[in-house]
Amino acid sequence: MVSSTPNPEPRPTPTYRLTEDQAALRDAVRVLADERIAPRAAEIDRTAEFPWDVKELLASHDILSLPFPEQYGGLGGDLLTVCLAVEQISRVCATSGLILAVHELASLPLLLAGTDEQKDRWFPDLAAGNKLIAFALTEAEAGSDVAAARTRARRDGEGDDADWIIDGSKRFISQGSVADLIAVFAVTAEDDDTPRRDRLTCFMVEKDMAGFAVERVEHKMGIRGSPTAELSFRGVRVPDANRVGAVGEGFSLAMRTLDRSRPGIAAQAVGIAQGALDVAAAYAAEREQFGKPISDFQMIAAMLADMDAGTEAARQLLYKAATEIDAGAADAGRWSALCKLVAGDTAMRVTTDAVQVLGGYGYIDEFPVERMMRDAKITQLYEGTQQIQRLVIARALTARQH
Repeated sequence: MVSSTPNPEPRPTPTYRLTEDQAALRDAVRVLADERIAPRAAEIDRTAEFPWDVKELLASHDILSLPFPEQYGGLGGDLLTVCLAVEQISRVCATSGLILAVHELASLPLLLAGTDEQKDRWFPDLAAGNKLIAFALTEAEAGSDVAAARTRARRDGEGDDADWIIDGSKRFISQGSVADLIAVFAVTAEDDDTPRRDRLTCFMVEKDMAGFAVERVEHKMGIRGSPTAELSFRGVRVPDANRVGAVGEGFSLAMRTLDRSRPGIAAQAVGIAQGALDVAAAYAAEREQFGKPISDFQMIAAMLADMDAGTEAARQLLYKAATEIDAGAADAGRWSALCKLVAGDTAMRVTTDAVQVLGGYGYIDEFPVERMMRDAKITQLYEGTQQIQRLVIARALTARQH
């Protein structure tokens, strides 16, 4: 039986055709990346040192200001615009693309739940690139299971405005050792009977606060120039004015943050895939075997075609997801997980095939595809593993059946 109840007015389908401004920004960042960042990429990987010169380059060209509102000195770029910049930088250097991606990720708690006073205090320096910010959620025993965090924050003093004392540690924190400000998620529940989703609260910890320390920087397979740090908090006193959002809403805030930040990782993955495809296609057109370019051989041509199709499919899903999320889609978490899942798997597959196309040359560092393959792997791991993305997507799918 057909219901007589009128259907609600459908939400207009967001479009993701790039505006002239977005296309211009994409092209400008591509040129900057090709001319200024690409020549540094191999050295950044070899030395495993944070590229302060690239950070300054991005800041001087207002690229780090993209995620921030105009009233704080930012450019007020939407999610798609930020992703365009991350993609173009990551095409030549995944480490450098991560500088912008992490800057956006860690600023999102303030964008989503910060007070006007907090935004006035921190956003101008962040938008100008004078300061960097990091996102500290993961712990040694709390990776995919965010709510299992053990870092604690307890009130010290009387009244709602009493300071907080933070004790604990965080691990695998991107740019944690170079950040001036860290968004830290700590347990504020006074008893273990509090529901898991109501146990966390977000605080902004400043690097010069007593008791904060960088314990070590990890040695990694890829994104080697982006320091991944273990951080410790030993009696760090944080004023209540540094608390972001309400007490106990940290889990919700972290999930809302990841819904908007995962497309940035998808953009990094798309950029890596495109960079590897560009190198492989150019090599195949020049490399001759049996008297003709290897691109003329059907098996190589088929590989290149699949690499191109996969990269473009991931890109289009990313752009659509960014537009849906910015438009306030009710299933933003699904879109976010979809684009990261597809883009991360695509980057790993395309970079592996690029190494295969180059053969022995792909396995040595004379060409960048071996670095790109190592860099691609992390896009399947951080901000939620691919298994977590599949869970998010499946839950959203089954929820629609009820």
